Amino acid sequence: MKVFVIGGTGAIGRILLPELSRSGHDVVALVRSRGKALDLESRGIEAVVGNPLDPDELTTAVVGAAPEAIVHELTALDGVTSFKHLDDDFELTNRFRTVVTDTLLAAARRSGARRFIVQSFCGWPYAREGGPVKSESDALDRNPPAAFRKTLAAIRYQEEAVKSAHDLEAFALRYGVLYGPGTSIARGGEIVETVRRRRLPIVGGGTGVWSFTHIRDAAGATLRALTEGTPGIYNVVDDEPAPVSSWLPVLAQAVGGKPPRTAPVWLARLAIGEGGVSMMTRIRGGSNARAKREIGWQPIYPSWRQGFTAGL
Repeated sequence: MKVFVIGGTGAIGRILLPELSRSGHDVVALVRSRGKALDLESRGIEAVVGNPLDPDELTTAVVGAAPEAIVHELTALDGVTSFKHLDDDFELTNRFRTVVTDTLLAAARRSGARRFIVQSFCGWPYAREGGPVKSESDALDRNPPAAFRKTLAAIRYQEEAVKSAHDLEAFALRYGVLYGPGTSIARGGEIVETVRRRRLPIVGGGTGVWSFTHIRDAAGATLRALTEGTPGIYNVVDDEPAPVSSWLPVLAQAVGGKPPRTAPVWLARLAIGEGGVSMMTRIRGGSNARAKREIGWQPIYPSWRQGFTAGL
């Protein structure tokens, strides 16, 4: 299958591109500089240079490649540092989820592509009510914290675009909190260093439930979705959604840090805002049952417990 990938030089893309090639797919990747193109070409991957936010350039690249499938992994998460100002940090990623998704959908129709896969997110977007673990049929948050509203709107927009693309085989893969090489939860990564220095406390009772996904597992699920499953939304997360009070001490121990401190909600609200407090105390995790059942995906790291020790 010929596959056009956008976001192929990011943390997931760096793993996904060679996996696609090893699986026999013909890969074309969009990059934003000639230097990145030369790097990919040196590894046997065809690259085309273009600006993803320029609809004409992106459309020309897709139509010229004439792919059978399009994979959209483009994000801009390197500068995400604050729960308190999350919408500001996600401004460019939100444009990728809306403007770029629209351009790619139109280009898919023009080029004759059939499969269309985008990166979404599983975890805090779910409604903060009911049980601790949510499936794809559960509602997203109708009233998210103020600092998260634009980002959730972009996620909702992208997923609605996928669900309404009835003329394509369109998938939105909701990855959990990503960890592993190239992410902020990796050796030397920003979150790992924050945890190691005891600067990420357990807020309140640490009851917010997080779902994690190792980047190799995210790439593996994307590879499976190219040929398996029915169109729709899939949670791509490990087998163990867990409250902050469970996973944060394990991460601290795994990276050589002392046990995390604790902080009362009122004090944490001053530092990380209402959205940050919600992340630490109220959010829900996701179930991976559909991804296992319908695309035959099995995570390499079934739990963050193994992943934090072996996969960072």
